[in-house]
Amino acid sequence: MVLGAGGERARAGGTVSFRSGLWRDWFEAVLFGEGMSQERAVPVSAVPLEELSSWPEELCRRELPSVLPRLLSLSQHSDSWIEHIQILKIIVEMFLPHMNHLTLEQTFFSQVLPKTVKLFDDMMYELTSQARELSSQNLEIQTTLKNILQTMVQLLGALTGCVQHVCATQESIILENIQSLPSSVLHIIKSTFVHCKNSESVYSGRLHLVSDHLQALFKEAYSLQKQLMELLDTVCMDPLVDENDDILNMVIVIHSLLDICSVISSMDHAFHANTWKFIIKQSLKHQSIIKSQLKHKDIITSLCEDILFSFHSCLQLAEQMSQSDAQDNADYRLFQKTLKLCRFFANSLLHYTKEFLPFLSDSCCTLHQLYLQIHSKFPPSLYATRISKAHQEEIAGAFLVTLDPLISQLLTFQPFVQVVLDSKLDLPCELQFPQCLLLVVVMDKLPSQPEEVQTLWCTESQVSETTTRISLLKAIFYSFEQCSGELSLPVHLQGVKSKGQAEVAVTLYQHVCVHLCTFITSFHPSLFAELDVALLDAVLDTNMITSLLAMDAWCFLARYGTAELCAHHVTLVAQLIKSCPGECYQLINLSILLKRLFFFMAPLHQLEFIQKFSPKEAENLPLWQHISFQALPAELRKQTVHVVTTVGTAECRKWLSSSRTLGELESLNTVLSALLAICNSAGEALDTEKQTAIMEVVSQLWAFLNIKQVADQPYVQQTFSLLLPLLGFFIQTLDPKLIIQVVTLQTSLLKLEPPDYVRLAMLDFVSSLGKLFIPEAIQDRILPNLSCIFALLLADRSWLLEQHTLEAFTQFAEGTNHEEMVPQCLSSEEIKNKVVSFLEKTGFVDETESAKVERVKQEKGIFWEPCANVTVDEAKRSSLQPYAKKARHEFPWEEEYRSALHTIAGALEATESLLQKGPAPAWLLMEMEVLQERMDKLKRYIL
Repeated sequence: MVLGAGGERARAGGTVSFRSGLWRDWFEAVLFGEGMSQERAVPVSAVPLEELSSWPEELCRRELPSVLPRLLSLSQHSDSWIEHIQILKIIVEMFLPHMNHLTLEQTFFSQVLPKTVKLFDDMMYELTSQARELSSQNLEIQTTLKNILQTMVQLLGALTGCVQHVCATQESIILENIQSLPSSVLHIIKSTFVHCKNSESVYSGRLHLVSDHLQALFKEAYSLQKQLMELLDTVCMDPLVDENDDILNMVIVIHSLLDICSVISSMDHAFHANTWKFIIKQSLKHQSIIKSQLKHKDIITSLCEDILFSFHSCLQLAEQMSQSDAQDNADYRLFQKTLKLCRFFANSLLHYTKEFLPFLSDSCCTLHQLYLQIHSKFPPSLYATRISKAHQEEIAGAFLVTLDPLISQLLTFQPFVQVVLDSKLDLPCELQFPQCLLLVVVMDKLPSQPEEVQTLWCTESQVSETTTRISLLKAIFYSFEQCSGELSLPVHLQGVKSKGQAEVAVTLYQHVCVHLCTFITSFHPSLFAELDVALLDAVLDTNMITSLLAMDAWCFLARYGTAELCAHHVTLVAQLIKSCPGECYQLINLSILLKRLFFFMAPLHQLEFIQKFSPKEAENLPLWQHISFQALPAELRKQTVHVVTTVGTAECRKWLSSSRTLGELESLNTVLSALLAICNSAGEALDTEKQTAIMEVVSQLWAFLNIKQVADQPYVQQTFSLLLPLLGFFIQTLDPKLIIQVVTLQTSLLKLEPPDYVRLAMLDFVSSLGKLFIPEAIQDRILPNLSCIFALLLADRSWLLEQHTLEAFTQFAEGTNHEEMVPQCLSSEEIKNKVVSFLEKTGFVDETESAKVERVKQEKGIFWEPCANVTVDEAKRSSLQPYAKKARHEFPWEEEYRSALHTIAGALEATESLLQKGPAPAWLLMEMEVLQERMDKLKRYIL
């Protein structure tokens, strides 16, 4: 007789009865065979089969060879869950102790465990299928499910007995001798944990009806895994054997436990941690043998996922405690426990990475992302969870500190360098700031590394046809540039402690600048060329803040390095400025750098610079317009000012005495800019003679300006913008008639809406009038125009112009003796309120810190979105391309062409007007035909 289906047997009661005569007869027939003599069968037949479990140890040992094959056969032919489990228990409890441990795999495990796994899977399927019908009214289903769960517990108990026996009888285990046991047990354990994890959905909200039985199942699986890990801990593997089944089996065991980790991560934190501890321990214990077969990427990925999950849980708890007024000790204890788990996982990752680093090439991206993700969710990131300062310090001290040695380990690993410095690295907004922090950390660590490691990080490399690694410095400047939100807020980071001074928070700009300058001090001499290239590239960047950072670092290098190095850099920058093709942002950046570096030059080198780029030569004047004469020693400054003024005024007179074409205005503007540089930085060095000379040429030049040219011609606009501050510098000695002309022209020009830089130049002049007492005789010709100028500029909608206008108006109002005209400048109630708010420092938008952060995040997302797919290399190449030149630079005679065409158009208009007044002379038509032929000829030249 064969027992019925498992489900029927489960519903029948859950235990096996051996009292049935039919069962006993069948069992004896199978056990002893049809042809066996009764005499030989006496020892068994004389004892009821239900009492088989009470056989003496000696009897079990003696009958093992004959009983075991029959029990195994019975097990194989049985389709009943309970029957199979009962037979398994009899074998484990009665006969397993007497089996040869060297042949357990062949005689027992390989024959019984595959069928055991199949029956367990069948039970799990039956359990899951019938769980949908569970309800408090359906008692039959309740009984069925409970019986299945009880049967599962018995099966797990039998397997626990197997594992315990192997542990108890063998001090050192060869995995090949128990090959089927770990894999079968781990399969059943994982299946059990998955069912328990999904129990809420499996039992459709009626979990409470079977919760006790389910808990018993979980505990039994928990106990079984602990026993199995104890067994596996005693496994011995021959380190001299490179390839055998033991290696493969151990790898399978480790990765099976890894799968279990992913299941129990949210179920039992302690058990989860202990499982991970075992995985790491076994991986290291058998490292020399299994290192090439382990799936390191899977292990690293799972470990990183668990770190992030625990870290996010920790942040959530900290946020809840920060939002709650009441102090909950239970929450805090859970927070500490979770934080401890974070540290454990991080230390595990650190340990594993250290031992298996050569095999982690394909895990570097995961490790890189781990660092970025953690710092993106932690203050001061814009995307961080809002937690208290105390919790920040606790998390940083217990967990974040473990990331530092991780980076130290990865520092020498080329695949990690490639990932971090990949030219095609495409990070979302929230990871740009963490990337910048990571690069600074790397920069801090490099000085203690050998030259080859520094070279690895600080030089560019073409890894493949499609992959390029940029240098660390280039990456820092690029990453820094992407942190617009963090720079504008600004975020604050932990400062560097100084002796005798308290630690203060610093902005991101200060943080990067200080660490960059520190790095420069330890830069290896072989890499100086890389440093020069990186700094110059950044100075020429389109982003102003990036360019300023590079300038600050370059100035530090000039002060830290030798005087000769500083002189060399000043000469290099000067030559670059002279080679610039025309107006472009690169020229502006280089001129600012030159002006700053010039202050750090030794007087002897300054003298050599003056000799090399002598201001006596007009071709060098474009350079001297960018130099602050204040940087020169007093005597040398006086001499240089004298030379530049003499040459400058001579060039102005030369233009005045020439044909005065628009094409020559570019060189004239350069001269005026050099003269203005003298007035701004060394005005006190100008003697009376030179002041008079400058005033004379400026007054004469002003006489040639007319409003139409200033409105239409860019070169004339630039001349106008340079003359105004020069006139303002000499405001106290200007001819009143000239002042009248200037303010009158400005009033008329403003109504034609000139460019912003022209209006800004106007502000410089009108604010200087606050220092001047205007004679009563000319007040009516100046003050109304002055009021109109301020009124028009204050009404401008450009925020930049508005700010400068308010500053200029305030300066004028505070210094002028003509207070009566101040109210006349405030032409509307809106302008009055604007000025009052500026003076009282009110009218600002009342914005909370959190609202400000959200606004900055949105702005950053908008700014970043259009170039989200632009690579680092593409962005840098783009930044090094000058802006498209204006047409006048592409065609040097464009202004002359425009002037000539303007004249032609005027002549045609005059001819048309004459034709309307009276008949034309006979020769006019002939002459017009000649002109037409000439026009056709000119067209052919153009085409």
